[in-house]
Amino acid sequence: MASDRRQISITVSHRGITHPFSLLPDTTVAYLQARLEELTSVPSSNQKLLYKGKKSVSEDATILDAGLKDGTKVQLIGPTAEELGGLKAVESEHQRKERILRERAQRAPVKVRSTGRASPSSDSRYTFHRIEPLPHLPNPESARDLLTCLANDPAIRHVMGKHQFSVGVLTELAPHEQPHLLGLNVNAGQAIKLRLRTDRYDGFRTYKEVRRVLCHELTHNVWGDHDNNFKELNSTLNREVAEFERAQAAGTHHLTAPGFESPHSALEAEAQEYVLGGGAYTLGAPERRKKILEATMKRLRKEEEELEQRCGTTGQ
Repeated sequence: MASDRRQISITVSHRGITHPFSLLPDTTVAYLQARLEELTSVPSSNQKLLYKGKKSVSEDATILDAGLKDGTKVQLIGPTAEELGGLKAVESEHQRKERILRERAQRAPVKVRSTGRASPSSDSRYTFHRIEPLPHLPNPESARDLLTCLANDPAIRHVMGKHQFSVGVLTELAPHEQPHLLGLNVNAGQAIKLRLRTDRYDGFRTYKEVRRVLCHELTHNVWGDHDNNFKELNSTLNREVAEFERAQAAGTHHLTAPGFESPHSALEAEAQEYVLGGGAYTLGAPERRKKILEATMKRLRKEEEELEQRCGTTGQ
């Protein structure tokens, strides 16, 4: 019986600060959350506790029932009460801006003198209509910046305009909620969710990795299953993104592929564009170019297979 009353030592980390606890086994989860609220100002209702072996239980359950053991390291995620007040104010400001934009859209269009070349993606219908980071995760403003960069990426805007893609909401996936997923397209464009963050919430995944997932999820606006139709369009989108960036870098829209035969598939065309973007077409003999192209196709195929396995979108 004495051993059953032995205290359990755990540590809870929140935004770089570690809080040690020594608790009796029959301590309730509600008590632990109340203590955490006192220490961190994160309301119990907004607390997310992440740890190995976690079990889904009610607040009245004991910490043992919840899977907490001696030596467990817990990560606490959630906004403070002060931040929640600020988020409500930001949300009200966001609603005000949306109202103004709706009112402007209802007015007659005003003719203005163009000072640059028109983009094929300039049609406001073919865009991401809202950007929404997850406010309960760390650094939501950094997540918003990354989502905004993706939404305004010239190459992404180019393919969205060309293929007439429209997405209601561009948001993120929380790693702890769906750790196996990199992306998800809800109802063929109602929302696209992207995995932005690393597993430990200590940073963000690379921009090009996330953008490739975005191209994959945009393809689900047209095709639900990962069939040949999907693969062809997905490779086409990635090729067009690479083409657009190469043309921008060269200051030209001449997009032919010197040194290569005509591609036999969208994947081969995509691989050619990646090789061209790296300047590899200058490396001499056709046999060498062929090997580089085959290696690039193999890499792209492997990357796409991983994306398919970690994509939450199914046939729609």
